[in-house]
Amino acid sequence: MKSLLDEDVKIQGHPSIKLNIQTEFERGTIHLCAIYECYENISDVDIKKGEIVEFTCPHCNKELLVKEECKLCDAPMVSLMLDTGGRVSLCSRSGCPNHYVAFQDLSIELRKFYEQYGD
Repeated sequence: MKSLLDEDVKIQGHPSIKLNIQTEFERGTIHLCAIYECYENISDVDIKKGEIVEFTCPHCNKELLVKEECKLCDAPMVSLMLDTGGRVSLCSRSGCPNHYVAFQDLSIELRKFYEQYGD
C-alpha cells in the first residue's frame, strides 16, 4: 500500500493528501488538508458547492467510495485506510462537513499514541 501523503504540497505546514478526482465535466487532482477538522484543499479542477465528486487513488486509480451514505446529505462516503489500522471517511459532496475517523482496535491505537507522545 502506497502513501497518499504528498510532501511537495503542504497545507498548514503539513504534507497534504493527494487524490485523483472527477467532477461532472473534469478530471484532475485535489490535495486535502491532513489535519482533522481542517477543510482546506487545493485542486486543479473547479468544484461547484454541492457537487458529488468521484475520488480515486493517484497510484492505482481505484475508486475510494464505500458502501455507506453520508448521514448529513445522503452522498456516498469516501474511505482512506490508515497505516495504523483504521480509516478516515469523508463525504463526497463538496461543502458537506461530514467526516470521521474509525479505528479497528482503539486500545492498540491509544497504546501507540501514549508510546509516541507520553502519558
